[in-house]
Amino acid sequence: MGKNSVIESYSTVNNGVGDVFIGDHTIVGLSNTIIGPVEIGNGVMLAQGIVISGLNHGYMDINQSPSTQKVVTKKITVGDDVWVGANVVITAGVSIGKHSVIGGGSVVTKDVPEYAVVVGNPAKLVKKYNFESCIWEKVKS
Repeated sequence: MGKNSVIESYSTVNNGVGDVFIGDHTIVGLSNTIIGPVEIGNGVMLAQGIVISGLNHGYMDINQSPSTQKVVTKKITVGDDVWVGANVVITAGVSIGKHSVIGGGSVVTKDVPEYAVVVGNPAKLVKKYNFESCIWEKVKS
């Protein structure tokens, strides 16, 4: 855990199946669950009730309960200066680019580019920062 970072009450950070790294000046809000492997950058804001899990249970063998099948992990990376809204789920293997915003209640199943806003279930790109005009622009579907 980096300097000046905070993990608020009722949060769980579990490194049983993969390391969890939290950068400097990062806030892990109330009641978050983080299961490694996960790397969270600097200056990240995680609101409340978020689940970030690099863990999945196997299910392919129909003669065996998923609870007893092999665990599969894929690292999640959250870039610097990201803001994740309340009650978001980020699934295994996803990377979130620098200074992106994840709208509350979103389910992130695919990578998010830098300087982007995504919302929904599944999360979809709705805005991107334009460095030429210096404004956040809506993305046409």
